[in-house]
Amino acid sequence: MTDTPSPVNVAAPVRRPERPGDLFRAFTRMSLMGFGGVLPIAQHELVERLQWLTRDEFVEMLSVGQVLPGPNVVNVALMVGDRFFGWRGAAAALGGMLGAPLLLVMTLAILYTGFAGHPLVAGALRGMGAVSAGLVLATALKLLPTLKKNPAGKPACALATLLTVAAIAWLRVPMVWVIALLGGSSVGYAWWALGRVRR
Repeated sequence: MTDTPSPVNVAAPVRRPERPGDLFRAFTRMSLMGFGGVLPIAQHELVERLQWLTRDEFVEMLSVGQVLPGPNVVNVALMVGDRFFGWRGAAAALGGMLGAPLLLVMTLAILYTGFAGHPLVAGALRGMGAVSAGLVLATALKLLPTLKKNPAGKPACALATLLTVAAIAWLRVPMVWVIALLGGSSVGYAWWALGRVRR
């Protein structure tokens, strides 16, 4: 782990946190704002509000975070923390991402056992599920312009997206196989296309 910024988009004007405590506070704020998923909040906070990452850097970190074991936003938190302050930053970002939600979820789990059958609670959870799905879709649309710089090209990216949606939504293929087959072949094609562009 290093304390130097990654070589990706180093020319872009990106701010940086002053100390690991800034990471802890930022990721605590993100984790408490997200219901059903922190990804849309993380993109807004890290790229637009705090400007610690460019949009392309966020997409690259998210891509790596999605193929690694564990929740993708937790993986992104570790990478962002490591980028700025090494292992201290990674620990601070991870603590911020997991600390407050752990206490909150344990408290809500205790309360939920007593109120799970109440129609108001069930309706609220269904409504928040729809909101979470909308936030994830909005984030995907907001990050869509980054495909312009993808070495694989728009047609290949569109084909990979359609095959992924078809495999998961219609064919009900287990996620592990989708990641292994479609993800692996997409990475291989992007690597080949990147090598062709460099030549």
